[in-house]
Amino acid sequence: MRTEQRSNKQPRIVVIGGGTGLSVMLRGLKEKPLDITAIVTVADDGGSSGILRSELQMPPPGDIRNVLIALADVEPLLSDMLQYRFNAGTGLTGHSLGNLMLAAMTDITGDFVSGVRMLSKVLAVRGRVLPAAGQAIVLHAEMADGMIVSGESNIPKAGQAIKRVFIEPADVEPLEEAVQAIREADAILIGPGSLYTSIIPNLLVPKLAQSIVDSDAVKMFVCNVMTQPGETDNYSVSDHLAAVHAHIGHHLFDYVIVNDGEIPPQVQSKYAELGAKAVHLDLEEVTRRGYKVIADRLVLFKTYLRHDAARLSHHIYQLVESWMERKR
Repeated sequence: MRTEQRSNKQPRIVVIGGGTGLSVMLRGLKEKPLDITAIVTVADDGGSSGILRSELQMPPPGDIRNVLIALADVEPLLSDMLQYRFNAGTGLTGHSLGNLMLAAMTDITGDFVSGVRMLSKVLAVRGRVLPAAGQAIVLHAEMADGMIVSGESNIPKAGQAIKRVFIEPADVEPLEEAVQAIREADAILIGPGSLYTSIIPNLLVPKLAQSIVDSDAVKMFVCNVMTQPGETDNYSVSDHLAAVHAHIGHHLFDYVIVNDGEIPPQVQSKYAELGAKAVHLDLEEVTRRGYKVIADRLVLFKTYLRHDAARLSHHIYQLVESWMERKR
C-alpha cells in the first residue's frame, strides 16, 4: 500500500544499495522534487548490526539506519544522536543509538519492516525506506581459488579475488512493497556502495532482479570513486559493470555516472596506503558495451573522499527529467 507521503506528481525513483556511499548520495537526492524509495541490503553481519542480528534474530539495522538518517527531515543534532556509538558499558559498547532504536521498534511493532516504517514516521523521512527482504540473508563468496567464504564482513578479509557471491536462502522473498515500487518506478538507481557486499546482494534476491530487468524505467549505475581493498582491487568502471552482468545475466543499465575529476596526489597517497586507488574510467570499453556515460567532477574530500551529493543529484535529476520528457 502506498503511503500518504507518496505523490503521483513527482517522478518515482527507486534507489538500491547500502553502505556510506548510498547515504551520502541520498542527502542530495532528497532535495530534488522526486518520490524516493530506497531499497537497502540486509546482508550485513559485522559490528553492532551483526550482534543485534545474532542475538535478537532480526535483520541487520546498520545500513537501514544510515539511509533513514540521510532521508530524515530532522535537526542535525538528532542525526548526530542517532549515529552516536557507545564506547563504554557492558553490552552497549559498539552499538549505535539508531541501531538500538530500530531493535526496539522491531520488538514494539512485532516485525522489522513495521519497525522501519514507524521510525520513518518519527524521523519525518522524505520517501520510503525498505529492506530488500523481511529477513536477514547470509552472503557467501566463492574466491578465485574455489574457497567459499561466508559472512559479508569476512569476504573483504579473504585476501583473494572474488569470483562470485551468492545468498542464503537463494529463494528469499523480497518485500512486495519493494517489488511494487520497482514496477511503478520512472527511474532505478543502483550504487554507489561496496560492489559485492552492498550492491550485488540486493540484485541476487530473485524477484527484485527480475522486476528491474522487466521495468521500462531509466536505469542508472553510480560507480564508486575508489577501489575497495579485498573486494574490487584494480577494478575499472567496466569491471564493475561486468561483475553485475555476470551475476544477473542481463545488460541492466542505460547510463553509468562516473567521476572524472582529478583526485589530489596527497589524497591518492593516503588511500594507496590502505590499498585503494581511483577507479579507472575505461570509456571506450564502457561505451562499446552499450552504456551511455555521464562523467563529471563528482568528488569532495574532507576526512574521506565522498561523492559530491549536490553535483551527483543534479545529474541524476537531469537524466530523470529528460527520460520523463521522452515518455510524455
